[in-house]
Amino acid sequence: MTNSFVHLHVHSEYSLLDGAARIEDLVRRAADLGMKALALTDHGVMYGVVPFYKACRNYGIKPIIGCEMYYTAGSLSDKGNRQDQPIYHLILLARNQTGYENLMKLCSIAHLEGFHYKPRIDGKRLKQYSEGLICLSSCLAGEVSRHLLQEKTEEARQAALRYRDIFGEYFYLELQDHGLLEQKKVNQAMIELSRDTGIPLIGPAGSAEVYDGSAVFEEPGGDARTVRPPAGCTRQYAESG
Repeated sequence: MTNSFVHLHVHSEYSLLDGAARIEDLVRRAADLGMKALALTDHGVMYGVVPFYKACRNYGIKPIIGCEMYYTAGSLSDKGNRQDQPIYHLILLARNQTGYENLMKLCSIAHLEGFHYKPRIDGKRLKQYSEGLICLSSCLAGEVSRHLLQEKTEEARQAALRYRDIFGEYFYLELQDHGLLEQKKVNQAMIELSRDTGIPLIGPAGSAEVYDGSAVFEEPGGDARTVRPPAGCTRQYAESG
């Protein structure tokens, strides 16, 4: 039976300290599960795009090119501390050639002009290069989710409306459920926010591993260890769909 679910929030080995999925294994597993398309959204980089594209073509899967950008609500010229100037996650997906070119431009700007702790983009650049892109509000580290988690409903609403002003019908509020209590709290608030604003919901699942328990690495010296996810995160698998 064909699986109509498509992963739109996926991290590979190119998401340093996060992704544990080799691209070839990731695409092969998606094909085995009957998926017709698959996205790649590594943190702040597009290093895996070419091997991902080639692997998808090899396995008969439609590649969706994306990136989980680091977004600052301030300006790229502002370089305060993380508390005064938070950095949020934001998923961008190319829906056509123009979107792919704009995604590359944003990624380059983030590294060459916006690097401060992370390769950042801001609202000005996002609006300038928004054509051809789909935007998802991202995980618990996204701006909307973080406000909702802190019960700052109006701030979350204003952030969501700001993104909708930029992307129009191509902005979606993201739901994730990997068993975290924080996600359950945010999901309920996100559903209410969607009802209030009319912004549609999307459930891309989120994936950072190919199989449950596959994040096993070898220490220098030969001892194997299972890597624990960072605080506030959870393991996410290709099989979660």
